[in-house]
Amino acid sequence: MFRSTHFRPAALACLAVLTVLPLATAQQESPDEKTTSLGKQYESIVNVECSALRVDYRTPWNAATPSGGTGTAFLIGPNLFLTNAHVVSDASRIVVKKVGDSTPHRARVKFIAHDCDLALLELEQPSEAFAEAVPLSISPEIPKLDTTVKVVGYPIGGERISVTRGVVSRVDYQEYSHSGVDQHLAIQIDAAINPGNSGGPVLQGTQVVGVAFQGYSGDVAQNTGYMIPTPVIRRFLKDVQDGRYDHYVELAIQKTPILNPAQRKALNLPDNDTGVMITAVDSTGSCGGILQVGDVLLALDGYPVDSTGSIDIEGEQTEMAEVVERKFVGDKLKLKVWRGSKEQEFEITLKPFPAYLMQANRYEQQPEYLMHAGLVFQPLDHELMGAFSLTNLRTRYFYDYYAQDELYKELPEIVVLTSVLPDAINTWFRDYTGQVVEEINGVKIKSLKDAADALAKEPDGTHLTIRLAGEGRLIVLEKKLIAAAQERIQRKYGLAQDRYLAP
Repeated sequence: MFRSTHFRPAALACLAVLTVLPLATAQQESPDEKTTSLGKQYESIVNVECSALRVDYRTPWNAATPSGGTGTAFLIGPNLFLTNAHVVSDASRIVVKKVGDSTPHRARVKFIAHDCDLALLELEQPSEAFAEAVPLSISPEIPKLDTTVKVVGYPIGGERISVTRGVVSRVDYQEYSHSGVDQHLAIQIDAAINPGNSGGPVLQGTQVVGVAFQGYSGDVAQNTGYMIPTPVIRRFLKDVQDGRYDHYVELAIQKTPILNPAQRKALNLPDNDTGVMITAVDSTGSCGGILQVGDVLLALDGYPVDSTGSIDIEGEQTEMAEVVERKFVGDKLKLKVWRGSKEQEFEITLKPFPAYLMQANRYEQQPEYLMHAGLVFQPLDHELMGAFSLTNLRTRYFYDYYAQDELYKELPEIVVLTSVLPDAINTWFRDYTGQVVEEINGVKIKSLKDAADALAKEPDGTHLTIRLAGEGRLIVLEKKLIAAAQERIQRKYGLAQDRYLAP
């Protein structure tokens, strides 16, 4: 996804209540006997039961906590079922059940894309139960506004298939709440979408035009749900054809509209309502070394960009991001730019921009940690910020501006002292938690591995010193007491291992 706002310090406030597994209250059809007349189309739609394990970042040495939920998936090819990533994230066990058949079939995740909330499942043992099932076909087009669609699934954990109808009311870019940072094309509908509908097909005629995935909770917006449209679905399916998922590519820039006539005149721009101004360019992103702050972006791959950042693509007015959304890693993109009062053209090679994932929700990852003399160190990310409610202003700066100020160039990981397991050796250091570690024994810390290496090295003198960023605070430990304290603290607090560092 093109990220004109990837530098923002927080998720969009207006979407604070946007959740996956949405709640809605619209009138719902109860198909019961009617289901049998709907044809083989519904035999390809399955109920998904997922058991999951979710880790606790406050105590990363403890076993993960079991949880679970239900959702929907549908057959799109031989032993390939499409669903939402959030339905099967952190899965330890997945079972699918066919409509009208309570027989459980074990399944596993084949591919998962957390940035666009989609996943492909396959049965561990292909079953004859699906031999006659006809895969659903995915429409090449986006449904038009004010047309009717059907949402099919297993809402609120029900064992019988459910069908709701609604009208397409908006085609727009939305934040995908599963990742918390990614924005893609989404279609708003007024069909009832309830917990369990997630991952189910949205049909128009006999074709899939979307996947139900999120909506507003509570009383914020009644009967409002969202589906992932077919351009996003098709891109995901094409991406994984080579056997892996490569993620979305990014321009990694910021832009601003050019609406003021005096501003356009000062830039010597034609009076044609075209172009947006570039206000930031990440030097390591796709446009690094090519675009400059102050450039006016006029067109992407021949699509004119209007003064608000929109383009007309396939007869639909949408964000200019859509041009980049349909590209893949290594693809070329042509840019038309206004610079120095004249048009210039450039070509860039597109690539992902992983730095923004600092602020993304994490899944299928065991949290890293390092415990030394009761001091617990962990790398900073979104999960850590939420688990510890970190409020230190300097730590928040590292988090909020990690991408914008290109802090990742100097610090691949930000190491934080997250907690202190009380012991005689670390008395009076609990007030130091939540701060970034700058040096250990004079060694600059750029990752958790750096911290582990520095702590393992025999320090000169009789003390171990740890310097925290910005405030000049020092943590000082007596070297001769550390080994005994380490053993004592592990035993007291039940740590089988004093660390976990990702391979």
